[in-house]
Amino acid sequence: PPAKPPAMAQHWLATGRASPRLVLVVVFVALLLDNILLTVVVPIVPTFLYTTEYEGANSSASPAQPEPAPAALRAPPFSSVLSYFDNTTVPVRGFTSAAELPNGTGSSPPGHPPSSPPGHPPGTPPAPRRGCLEGGEFLAQENTRVGLLFASKALVQLLVNPWVGLLTNRIGYHIPMFLGFTIMFLSTLMFAFSGTYTLLFIARALQGVGSSFSSVAGLGLLASVYPDDSERGSAMGIALGGLALGVLIGAPFGSIMYEFVGKASPFLVLAFLALLDGALQLCILQPSRISPESTKATPVSTLLRDPYILVAAGALCFSNMGVAMLEPTLPIWMLQTMCSPQWQLGMAFLPASISYLVGTNLFGILANRMGRWLCSMIGMAVVGISLLCVPLATDIYGLIGPNAGLGFAIGMVDSSMMPIMGYLVDLRHTSAYGTVYAIADVAFCMGFAIGPSTGGAIVRALGFPWLMVIVGVLNVAYAPLCWLLRSPPATEEKMAILRQECPMQPKSYAPKEALREFPLTEESDGEAENVE
Repeated sequence: PPAKPPAMAQHWLATGRASPRLVLVVVFVALLLDNILLTVVVPIVPTFLYTTEYEGANSSASPAQPEPAPAALRAPPFSSVLSYFDNTTVPVRGFTSAAELPNGTGSSPPGHPPSSPPGHPPGTPPAPRRGCLEGGEFLAQENTRVGLLFASKALVQLLVNPWVGLLTNRIGYHIPMFLGFTIMFLSTLMFAFSGTYTLLFIARALQGVGSSFSSVAGLGLLASVYPDDSERGSAMGIALGGLALGVLIGAPFGSIMYEFVGKASPFLVLAFLALLDGALQLCILQPSRISPESTKATPVSTLLRDPYILVAAGALCFSNMGVAMLEPTLPIWMLQTMCSPQWQLGMAFLPASISYLVGTNLFGILANRMGRWLCSMIGMAVVGISLLCVPLATDIYGLIGPNAGLGFAIGMVDSSMMPIMGYLVDLRHTSAYGTVYAIADVAFCMGFAIGPSTGGAIVRALGFPWLMVIVGVLNVAYAPLCWLLRSPPATEEKMAILRQECPMQPKSYAPKEALREFPLTEESDGEAENVE
């Protein structure tokens, strides 16, 4: 703190750098900001794209605008659609807000006429004249594009993750963590000032790169500063709470700021918070310091051949795919069937996020006691059942139950699987965590890449309810596989080392004969020293 003399401040910094709790704070804040940015665009993008694209279509007299054309074939004649959008949506507040959009697509409840500026051209048909579903003709077209935009972050993150895992083993976690902050800051500013689909797409992809650095380095850093298995479980629970809080605040914060302040506002607030996080990292993590992992990391290819790691990764992927599919499709389905106003589109995700926050913090501690495998098995079954209940909702209140169940269950899976990943590497490989958390993050991202991109396409082909049925059944079917994680065996060589040196008792005991009779090689002696 500035009030203290410099010597005191230096002492404070020195103790701070030695404290695992402050590292946890840094990782928490980084995951928080990354996930606010992840979800803040969920309610903004679909409506923002209409406002801009239809104005663009109108100003260029529509032939150069390929996007809305297919919808026009099914909708009433194109010119009337354009004039309709021109009259209600675009002139009101131009790019800054799409508050009027639901009215523009005829999605407002009767008796809520479209708001119009003083110089509003006469002759606009009143909103209730068009049914909720007619506006939905366009929404169906947007499903795929919005899905691809959301998936671009996860796709990029998928490609970058393995490299970040290798990088952290070479140079430590501090520099990648700071790089992640820098890239995320740039991406946030780009979102604030992007006016077209292409620019938004690039900003979203750039966010994927930043996200990859901060999540892989952050989780690896936590695993290395909390060597004790149960402490690590609680710390991961808290860090994932940051992730949850981000998802929690993002969508509602985005929809309210967008409706009442303007498109750039939520992103500028985030950019400011990101700067604070950068300052925190500079103080605590010393991002100029290169500190490679003491242990030689197990290659990614070896980890990917480990069936136990694959089962854990699959659980992370499928449980998160449910929410990933909801993100682009649920707001559009709500516009079609519930005629929801703009602010409700983000609010629908609130119950999921609150319960995820409760779930990760509760089961960060509980999962270790009741068995992490059991916790994730129940979690995946509940994810499936909740998804099956989503299409039964007729208004936003009907979504509270299914979404809350979904969030709580994903919290159970995430807070059990993240520590299991660290535990499996301790038990079966060498204790270098960069690569295994890269795999965990890849699994997480595959959910968020496959989810939105296929979700939009499935909704167009089969409809939203069928999408929920498919993903729900998939989760319930996968749940029994978590039983395999009940007591994963240690590899023989690792077993011998653990018996000699390590206080962390493995949860499975191989028979006595499994101990290797010949002396340990030099290489495994080195491992033995580094296990501690």
